Amino acid sequence: MMATRAEIRGMMDVMLAAFDPKYGEAWNEQQLTSSMIVPGTRFAIIDSAGVVGPPSPSVRTAGFYLVRQVIDEEELLLIAVNPEYRRNGLASQLMRHLFASAAERGTRRVFLEMRADNEAGYFYENFGFETVGLRKSYYRGADGNMRDAKTLSVPIS
Repeated sequence: MMATRAEIRGMMDVMLAAFDPKYGEAWNEQQLTSSMIVPGTRFAIIDSAGVVGPPSPSVRTAGFYLVRQVIDEEELLLIAVNPEYRRNGLASQLMRHLFASAAERGTRRVFLEMRADNEAGYFYENFGFETVGLRKSYYRGADGNMRDAKTLSVPIS
């Protein structure tokens, strides 16, 4: 699923605002664009009014997710909400959209990988994700520090 120029621009704006640069987690535009040509990759965008769908020129992109499906499993590659729009339920709305869309596609399980000390861990746990793996010293942040990675998983019903 290829994104339009406006969609890529909106996702990049969100990512650059949402991810702390010390961790080096934000993707660059080339990485984001290249991921769109991989079979099974899809995304959703939510605007500042809480509408999931194509961006409107008059409404700002507030968040997005990017997933890749392989057979009956999906990996949540990225999910982000601009800090300006956090605490309004937009991330939860995106996650519910992801789960509904995954179920429609026959997905049985969604995985994600994150920094073990990521504050968003509680958010994923609230959606039923459980830790299924740990990679010691897996990520090297932009600050040079090594951090563990956790693999989480949730069944889709």
